[in-house]
Amino acid sequence: MACDANWPSSCRETMMKEEKEKPHYGLVNFERRKHPRFNVDLPAEYGRADLFVKQGDAANASEGGVLLYLPEQKEIGERLWLRLFFPSGSQLVSLEALVEVAWRDLPLDKDGGEYRTGVRFVDISSEDVRKLEDLLRTLSG
Repeated sequence: MACDANWPSSCRETMMKEEKEKPHYGLVNFERRKHPRFNVDLPAEYGRADLFVKQGDAANASEGGVLLYLPEQKEIGERLWLRLFFPSGSQLVSLEALVEVAWRDLPLDKDGGEYRTGVRFVDISSEDVRKLEDLLRTLSG
């Protein structure tokens, strides 16, 4: 049913009511993250305790965590020490944090290769938080 502008307002009200009652379909992206993510390409080292023995790459970062590409699969809930390296002005800066694996994907190829791994910061010094905020600020502007 289509209402003409000359039809009574009751027709238009009925049409609006029908539109509100219709189910709406489509793609919805519910963002659950507390902090915006920024794409990065940063080298990373990680390991247990304070020993950084393995290498990976950070693909995006936020104030809450980092997306890593690691050569091995990690368990959800596993804690690691992480060191990220990035340029700041003319210097190479690093930050260190204790992180926890929040999620993981299957390997990107059938031969193993790299594993996408989402980690959240568990323990990070106030100085390293400042370094991270400075990095993210440069990426957002």
